[in-house]
Formats: sequence, structure tokens, C-alpha cells
Amino acid sequence: MEESRSKTGLLLVGITGGAAVAISLACAPFVSPALRRICLPYVPATTVQVQNVLTLLRKRKGNVIDLGSGDGRIVFAAATAGFEAHGVELNPWLVTYSRLKAVSLGLNKRTKFYRRDLWKFSIHGYKNIVVFGVEEMMPELEAKIKAEVSKDTHIIACRFPFPSWTPSVIVGSGIDKVWLYESEKYSSFASSL
Repeated sequence: MEESRSKTGLLLVGITGGAAVAISLACAPFVSPALRRICLPYVPATTVQVQNVLTLLRKRKGNVIDLGSGDGRIVFAAATAGFEAHGVELNPWLVTYSRLKAVSLGLNKRTKFYRRDLWKFSIHGYKNIVVFGVEEMMPELEAKIKAEVSKDTHIIACRFPFPSWTPSVIVGSGIDKVWLYESEKYSSFASSL
């Protein structure tokens, strides 16, 4: 009887411990942003915000990159509108989800999702950049964009504007507000990339 209780107890401890480890591993990509220098949490774009981004892309050509693509909403909307659209996201669960959803939507030939640190990802060659970031990262991201893009690039910021640039167009209000910046208006953008 004592041996049976001991085995049952060990089995329960093993199951409980295994479940705790599994839950910790599944939650780590969502909690770990709080431990980085710049906390970039997953906050999905609203339907209105996605429509505001599409409004600013309406007359544009070229490819689209969404920095901090989360679950891929903006990438899917841009691909549906005819763009070749890419997303950069650090969270492996969100990248996997986005890749699977692209297949289920039939958009896998028009989309790509990269699991990368956006600070180390080259944005050279992209004509339309969508940024879904936080206020603390905007000054540093402004410098990265200035260093890497050509003069015919449009940058769309969602929820937070860039600190030093003047937007060409603002669409929406509140959390759905998006700002359009045209790189050709800034003489310091790289001209020969």
C-alpha cells in the first residue's frame, strides 16, 4: 500500500512538473519582451488600423515589410491588396502561426515571415515599411531607417509617430492612428542604396 502511494505521488509530481515546464516554455516568447532593453509586446493591430495602413498603401508599388509583424494581419492585408509582403517578428509562436495562416489563406507565395531581431534585419530594398512599435523604440528605429532606405521609400508608423520627422499624411485617430513619412522629403536618407 505504501509503495503504491509512493508511485502515485511520484507520478503526480512528474505530471505537475512537466505541465509547469510546458506552460513556461509556451509563455516565454510572450513574457520575454518585458526583459529586453526595449519592451516590444505583442499587441494585435485593430481592423480599423489595418484599413488605415491600406489607405496609405493604395497608390504605392513595390514590396512591403512589417517590422514587428505579430500575427501577420498587416502582411496578409497587404498581400491581399496585391503586394509582395514580408513580416519580421522575434516571437517564434507568432511566426509559426503567421506562416501556417498564410498557407491556409493561400497567400504563402506572396508572403514571407522572418523570425529575426528587427535591429539586425536589413530593410534595404523595401519600398514600403510598416512599423508597429512602441514609443521608446522610435528614435532608434528612425536612425536605422535613415541609414538603410532609399529616397523613394514610404514609412508608415502605427500607434506612435517618429520623434524628429514630420508626417506627410495622418490617417485615423486614437490607437488606430497611422502616420506616413516619405523618405524623399529628408535629405539625410541614403540616395544610392
